[in-house]
Amino acid sequence: MKSVFIAFDQAFYERIVATLDRLNCRGFSYFQQVQGRGSKTGEPHYGSHAWPSMCSAIITIVDDARVEPLLEALHAMDKETEMLGLRAFVWNVEKSI
Repeated sequence: MKSVFIAFDQAFYERIVATLDRLNCRGFSYFQQVQGRGSKTGEPHYGSHAWPSMCSAIITIVDDARVEPLLEALHAMDKETEMLGLRAFVWNVEKSI
């Protein structure tokens, strides 16, 4: 099992959930308002007067075989509108109950 953490501009929410559905990644937790900025490019997302946009985040735990198709779909989504910002990170899940 792997944990996939996805940080994204709020505009991506519906598309990301639809992608999770399409790839049979059923369970996830959604964080509606997350502030941050990318490490290389993109606009900050602070929810302030100067930087009004906000990020969101989703974390999902998936079978190993679902990770690569999910990352490929997310990468294609990010490439379409790179300035919005979308990043995904994968960690091993050592144990669950």
